[in-house]
Amino acid sequence: MFLSVDIGNTQTTLGLFNDEGICLRQWRMATVRTDTSDQLHERLYGYFQMFGLSLSDVTDVAVAGVVPILSQSWQRMLRQVIGSEPLMIDATRDCGIAINLPNPHEVGADRIANALSARTSYGSPVIVVDFGTATNIDVVDASGAFRGGAIMPGLLLSAQALFDRAAKLSSVPLIIPPHALGDSTETAVQSGVVIGAAAQAEGLVRRIQDELAAEGENVPRAIVVGTGGYASTIAQATNLFDIVDPDLTIRGIYQIWQHAVEKHAARKG
Repeated sequence: MFLSVDIGNTQTTLGLFNDEGICLRQWRMATVRTDTSDQLHERLYGYFQMFGLSLSDVTDVAVAGVVPILSQSWQRMLRQVIGSEPLMIDATRDCGIAINLPNPHEVGADRIANALSARTSYGSPVIVVDFGTATNIDVVDASGAFRGGAIMPGLLLSAQALFDRAAKLSSVPLIIPPHALGDSTETAVQSGVVIGAAAQAEGLVRRIQDELAAEGENVPRAIVVGTGGYASTIAQATNLFDIVDPDLTIRGIYQIWQHAVEKHAARKG
């Protein structure tokens, strides 16, 4: 079996795939930057045991991480578990998608995985809105190349900044309020944070759609895909998304690994 590991700033998402490329299980664990390789092994083993799975069945792993020191701990641990080097994804390797940016090596591995996965599943042009610690907008143009996008503070990060700085506001559940016009402090905060995040994404995506359309005649409208931990919540507040795909990033990690395997086989052949 194959294991995808997406190390985010707040959460780490894991996806277990069978030999046919079907995701059998996805789960999330808190990202703890001080975790050692031994602690990660213990936590990973515990998840597999909880679902009646055996860690020894994992033969291949790929990791996309935005926390470098933690990526190193995962690499050491996985090397011991599977007996070989896991694929550590970054923009310096051929990931199966062209990166049309002035400094392509700056692009995070998760954004590359999103772009490849969205293009593979939905064609191009396609726009991904990934609601994580940061909200990333990742754009694949009509030629199938990754073109960049936008990065803004995520929903939870924005809410925490508000609660920390405004003494009279206490933490409230981040759910969709009944109306944009809040009639209490709680619903006003929910409107501003949650519906505000939806409106921010709508505005940015609309501008990006316009810029893509201006690049040439007959450029089709880009499909818009929502993903990330808060995508299903935001989707209740907007009709922006053509589809919400919670497995997009971990599937992209699998596809980058698959591309590397095929490229290696072609060289040997």
